[in-house]
Amino acid sequence: MKFPVLFTAIALFAVACGKPAEPAATNAEPVAAPAVPSAGVLNVYSARHYDSDKVMYDTFEKETGIHVRFRESGAPELIETMKAEGDKSPADVIISSDVGTLYRFQEGGFTQGIHSETLESLIPPHFREPDGNWFGLARRARIIVYDPTRLKPEDVAHYQDLADGKLHGEICMRSSSNVYNLSLMGEFIGRWGSHKAAEWARNVVANFARPPQGGDTTQIESIAAGECSAALINHYYWVRMATGTDAEKAVTAKTALSFPEQDDVGTHINISGAAVAAHAPNKENAIRFIEWLTTAEGQQMLTSATKEFPMVAGMPLPAGLEQLPDFKPSEFPLQELGEHQAEAQEIYDRAGWN
Repeated sequence: MKFPVLFTAIALFAVACGKPAEPAATNAEPVAAPAVPSAGVLNVYSARHYDSDKVMYDTFEKETGIHVRFRESGAPELIETMKAEGDKSPADVIISSDVGTLYRFQEGGFTQGIHSETLESLIPPHFREPDGNWFGLARRARIIVYDPTRLKPEDVAHYQDLADGKLHGEICMRSSSNVYNLSLMGEFIGRWGSHKAAEWARNVVANFARPPQGGDTTQIESIAAGECSAALINHYYWVRMATGTDAEKAVTAKTALSFPEQDDVGTHINISGAAVAAHAPNKENAIRFIEWLTTAEGQQMLTSATKEFPMVAGMPLPAGLEQLPDFKPSEFPLQELGEHQAEAQEIYDRAGWN
């Protein structure tokens, strides 16, 4: 079922429908910073769903005078919305939490290439689309979580280990249709070729402890509960739990992490990123916003709650990431992850992944 999503204006937080506040005493001297002059509007279409993003928009508005209006929904719903809007779409910026979805926006004709010396100097080439259709702003690693009482680190040092017959009945996974798994398979296709990637998928399915279910957090919980021994997750799901409630910390304490391929090409990396919409009515404001997200303040606000890695070199890490080891990241071109997406789904389907 599709639910309607409405623009939410940051300014609405200032509107009150109840009794007005009592007037200040006549001898009180108001102390306030001068208001930033209005500098137009920015319309954000976001496939991210974090309360911290609302604070981020509010901060950008206060600093620049650009009034931010945002719309949050799943990427498929936003794509359908933009299809219906056509060249009348009010969207200026598209934000998404996986390069696979940014690729879908690009392929649908909903982004435009831009040139920004700021973005091109701060974001490494393999983390941005060559023609400027999208830019990575935060990084996430797809890693292996495992039960250290049942497996040794060397048992899960490589993605290929999940397909080893010695792990028969030991693997938990989420659905293959999830974009995180599609993007990972995209790298395997690019590095190994289709035949070897398909063989890996078939052998992993043969090792399933149960049919795919839930999200990445579910896989961590399943391992802690003894339902299986290993699973794939994005790193930040584990970090959020490890820095969360006592009950969540108790769950992660029963698990360990492997950052695969440290003796080879490095661990699979994906992004949260942004694009300027194809028919952006406020293009300059859109570019300004994406550039702002590469500042120290923008990087902190983008990653502090999500526990992603900042994109820009030298930025402080969010609390909790110090629990992770230093690791070698893959430098596989992210554009190719999207290009292999359709084939990745076909491979998973043939393997019976579900």
